Amino acid sequence: MQKKIISTEAAPAAIGPYSQAVLAPGGLLFTSGQIPLDPATGEMVGGGEIAAETEQVMKNLEAVLAAAGLGFADVVQSTIFLADLGDFTVVNEIYGARFESEPPARATVQVAALPKGARVEISCIAAGPR
Repeated sequence: MQKKIISTEAAPAAIGPYSQAVLAPGGLLFTSGQIPLDPATGEMVGGGEIAAETEQVMKNLEAVLAAAGLGFADVVQSTIFLADLGDFTVVNEIYGARFESEPPARATVQVAALPKGARVEISCIAAGPR
């Protein structure tokens, strides 16, 4: 199996030279970081409100996973990037609702800035078909 590029119109188009996700030999899916962009317009959603931004990020990730035939139950690792760690509790609650049992390994870091002024970005690795 060679790597396979995963792309869907149900998630925002890449805003740079990268793919929405790559299914690697061996069945691991690597998603690019998702920020709160509306897939239809490419515009930021949430008006700077962290809960609304996080909901959109999770919808975007769900769409990318679905394009590969996967879901949140297949995620084995994720990374959350926050512009402000003070938003952690809200983000954690929304993120955690997608992983009710057997949550993936995770790292959360505060960063100086995110693309387009987003307050949250999340990427993940999922175990795909073998």
